[in-house]
Amino acid sequence: MAGLRLGPLLRYVDWDTGGAATIWVEADRPCAAEVKCADGAGGRARTFQVAGHHYALVPVTGLTPGSTTAYEVLLDGAQVWPLPDSSFPASTITTPAVTGRGRASPGPGLRVTFGSCRQAAPPAGGRRGPHGADALDTLSSRLAADPEAVRPDLLLLLGDQVYADALSRETRKWIAARRDLREQPGAQVADYEEYTRLYYESWLDPEIRWLLSTVSSLHIFDDHDVIDDWNTSAAWVAEMRETAWWPERVFSGLMSYWVYQHLGNLSPAELAADELYAAVCETPDGTEPLRAFAASADADPTTARWSYRRDFGRTRLLMVDTRAARVLAEDGRAMLDPSEQQWLRDNALAGHGGYDHLLIGSSLPWLMPPLIHDAETWNAALCRGDRGPRWARIGENLRRRSDLEHWPAFPASFAALTDLIEEVGTGPRAPATVCVLSGDVHHAYVAEPRIPTTARVFQLTCSPVHNSIHTAVKWGFRLGWSRLGRWLGRGFSRHGRTGRPPVSWRRTGGPWFGNQLMTLALAGRTARLRLDQSRKDRKGARLVTVLDRELTAVE
Repeated sequence: MAGLRLGPLLRYVDWDTGGAATIWVEADRPCAAEVKCADGAGGRARTFQVAGHHYALVPVTGLTPGSTTAYEVLLDGAQVWPLPDSSFPASTITTPAVTGRGRASPGPGLRVTFGSCRQAAPPAGGRRGPHGADALDTLSSRLAADPEAVRPDLLLLLGDQVYADALSRETRKWIAARRDLREQPGAQVADYEEYTRLYYESWLDPEIRWLLSTVSSLHIFDDHDVIDDWNTSAAWVAEMRETAWWPERVFSGLMSYWVYQHLGNLSPAELAADELYAAVCETPDGTEPLRAFAASADADPTTARWSYRRDFGRTRLLMVDTRAARVLAEDGRAMLDPSEQQWLRDNALAGHGGYDHLLIGSSLPWLMPPLIHDAETWNAALCRGDRGPRWARIGENLRRRSDLEHWPAFPASFAALTDLIEEVGTGPRAPATVCVLSGDVHHAYVAEPRIPTTARVFQLTCSPVHNSIHTAVKWGFRLGWSRLGRWLGRGFSRHGRTGRPPVSWRRTGGPWFGNQLMTLALAGRTARLRLDQSRKDRKGARLVTVLDRELTAVE
């Protein structure tokens, strides 16, 4: 009898017709996976196999628009979800109401909850100690306890869903039982099987498992999903490729991301047109075609596209790959390769005037604390050789030690994104808001650029979901936003001869530190932002609202 190893995860929900969704599951053997809904909707799919593991992405059709329906999962005809004696409410699929034209109706709008950087448990031997209450766990507990509570329509997970280079004590013990940790890569993930353990540890958490089963989620990777500083520079990549263990690590990282995260980002139509998905599903063992794809994607980023677009009524989301799509040659360094940059531009301008809000999902922030922005731009000039070979060597060392690899570290890309946002956000057809949603930097803040757009433009940054940082780093970020930090940043600019940034900006919220989630509520041409932090006291963990602000109000 087949068993449910992991899942279900509610992934895609159709906002055009309101009648379709996809459910992801991992089973413990080959089987037929089936989803049955209380309203009669449902779907079936055979599992596909990768490296001895069995998965299915079940297309659910026949859903009623504007409804919430409970569902169950069956494997080979036997019910495996909900779990016996579960204390959680039924898992449900909520669909938007649609107009006669087949578009999501205005209704209550769209609620997007987002954040990044979630470690299931603190790393073994870590110096930071406990991470505190997990914000996603706390959100799940609150929703489960109150069936009438307003739920997000979408969870946007902006990177570092798993940490391949910072293992928990339990996972480290499990890996030590299968190989010698004295050999490279040591106490880090080495292959696909070990990646499956990370997802198992992270997504088997009861609160997380229920939350992901009932709230649609979209994902993108960041560096720790593969390794810290992934693709930070051409020199870094060259060094990694000289090691014996790196190819297996990066191939396994991309393979597991494709299976556990990327597939669910795609619509049924996109899946039907995906040649790799067809090849993996049609062969008894999809390991080799998937491995070949991962090798090709690592060797030439233009052979794979991890970015994607989703439209939610009159809100457009463009999720941008800021890790694998990079151009790393110092004389042509770019956050996005030319085809990826064109994809972003085309999708931002397609149907311009046909959406009220543009969300650009980027794991790495566009607008950073000014001191850090100037330091990264200065560092890019050093590494490019503008101050000579000695400074180039110093710059490369600083880049890796200090994680100087955000949008400002790619000055031409920073300017191109700024120009695109200004173009989209200006004129009578401009949306009400353009919001860049980011994580990575282990604090939360709101920043606004000083550009003459019709739309309100925001950098909304929220992390971590469950992690911690040293006190010294907190003070560093505070300094980065301060007047003194701006003055120090100008010193970097003068030494690197980089000049002023092409845009100025101001912080209008934060910085906030702690485990936290932001929620963006969009209705018509209005936008409201809320920041909730997870705090623990004698009564347990709870979410505390520290910001509740109307973004589209005239100040």
